[in-house]
Amino acid sequence: MTTENNLSENEEMKNSNEVSQEETSENTTVHDVTTHDNEAEHLEEEHVEADITLADALKEMEKIINTDNAGENFKTFNQLKEKASHYIHDEVEDKKHEYAEAGNAPENFSYEHPAQARFSALVNIFREKHDTYQKGQEEEQKKNLDHRQGIIERLKNLYTNSEPGINLFKSIREIKEDWSNAGQVAKSEFKILNNNYFHHLNQFYQMLDLNKEFLEQEYSHNLEKRQHIIARAQELQNEPVIQKALNELQYLHKLWKEEAEPVAEEFREKTWEEFKEISNKIHERKSELSAAIETEQNDSLEKKNQIIAEIKKLSEPSETPNHNYWQNSIKRVEDLRSEFLKTGSVPRKLSNQNWNDFKTTLRAFNTTKNNYYKSLKGSQQANLEEKLKLIQTAKDNMNNEEWEITVPLFKKLQEDWKKVGHVPKSMTNKIWDEFRDACNTFFNNYREKSNTSTDNWKENYKQKKDLLDELKTVTNEEGSIEKIEAVKTAWNNIGKVPRDKISINTEFNRTLREKLKLNKINELELKEEGLSENQLTDKARKIKSQISDLEAEITKLETNLAFFKNPSKDNPLLRDTFNTIDEKRSHLDTLRQNLHSIIAGE
Repeated sequence: MTTENNLSENEEMKNSNEVSQEETSENTTVHDVTTHDNEAEHLEEEHVEADITLADALKEMEKIINTDNAGENFKTFNQLKEKASHYIHDEVEDKKHEYAEAGNAPENFSYEHPAQARFSALVNIFREKHDTYQKGQEEEQKKNLDHRQGIIERLKNLYTNSEPGINLFKSIREIKEDWSNAGQVAKSEFKILNNNYFHHLNQFYQMLDLNKEFLEQEYSHNLEKRQHIIARAQELQNEPVIQKALNELQYLHKLWKEEAEPVAEEFREKTWEEFKEISNKIHERKSELSAAIETEQNDSLEKKNQIIAEIKKLSEPSETPNHNYWQNSIKRVEDLRSEFLKTGSVPRKLSNQNWNDFKTTLRAFNTTKNNYYKSLKGSQQANLEEKLKLIQTAKDNMNNEEWEITVPLFKKLQEDWKKVGHVPKSMTNKIWDEFRDACNTFFNNYREKSNTSTDNWKENYKQKKDLLDELKTVTNEEGSIEKIEAVKTAWNNIGKVPRDKISINTEFNRTLREKLKLNKINELELKEEGLSENQLTDKARKIKSQISDLEAEITKLETNLAFFKNPSKDNPLLRDTFNTIDEKRSHLDTLRQNLHSIIAGE
């Protein structure tokens, strides 16, 4: 393709071989600079995007589609889309692997990733915006084509129909500036259009050669342009950001080619050699950029390999692991996984291997952990069967009144129950209720039969009635909680009441709940004495259940916070959540203290 550079030199230089040699050297250097700049840009883009997480990728995709010029960011959006799709696919595969590891048929696997709906919506919205942008680009390119064709007509008229007295120098400057600033046209139109423009520009220079005054003016103007370009290139040698220097150098070569030609023969080779030498020095700095990226990628590779090694170590414990070990390890592995994903890119040739090592190690950890809990479920099932036998023995003897035999039997049953290990969580409360009811039935019957002669039930009712009346007078003033605790302790130390008055217990419990609510205290936090062994056991069970529920609620809230980048109380949207977590932790500490007191017999 004929260029402006070629055409002007053909007209100005008598030796065509010399022209060919110079234009080849200039064009080659410009091409090399452009090529290396593009390589550097590619390295930088890959480096920047490599450490983005799924949440950040979706956030950036949403940010793009909310901009006015969303459609033109196709390349960036596509990179983010591929990154997000990659994460979603891998996480779904992990779930599928866990599903199969649990002994399920892989063909029955079904799982919808939580981010899939948002991801699909963002892709569809961008596709619509990009289509709209493309249509707008086509219309804009048609306008630009008409505009450029008009510029060519002006150029043609400048050397074919110039009126006497017209300032050719000023006119050609305006035409070249208009051409440089004109917008893009379709690629299919550009080649012919560009050739046409430079053909008529060559014709103009041929005409201009007949007018030495205008030619010298053109030479002088272009030489000044070259000197400005060389001066700016010299400044770029000290630019600290290598990528910025390379990008601007590419632009300077474009200016040289389009706006700094031709010049007088005596300056042509000298200025070009000076510019080319500076360009080569700047270009040599690209190795600094590559070296910096290579160093950073090697550091990232070492860090990621350390993470992989730590996960592998966690999946191969030196001693027999227990439940606490695996719970702590699960939390640590999740932290390591997040750290791995946030760590920067690694050398491209090792990227796939590093990622596969990470996924393989992660799956090995999950397999070992799952195998542990499978074996645990087996032992829990054996414990369940053992406790069911104890329940059956208790039920068979709960109405037996041979006290010398049955009282020691039930005490032993209670001791044996404590020695049996954990059972499946879904059955814990159910079997405990059955065992407790059988034991309570027996001991209530035993106390009723053995203490009837000594219990003054009517006096007990009178005392309980007085305590109920006293409880009803409690308000939420200072010291009310201590008063409630004193009433409850006194109540616990009073024996039975007549059967026709037993409803007083229900009324007392209802009133107690109302007063506790008024004073904003949980029943399980109440300090009381005089509880029987069964009552203490029942209270401990309730506290354990509430502790478990609170721990689950806190974990869920903290998991929700993890979806935000750098969550803190300073964020107005998250302040309530942090406060809720603090309140629940405080409540949790109180319950744990109460449970400890019960277990320790305090």
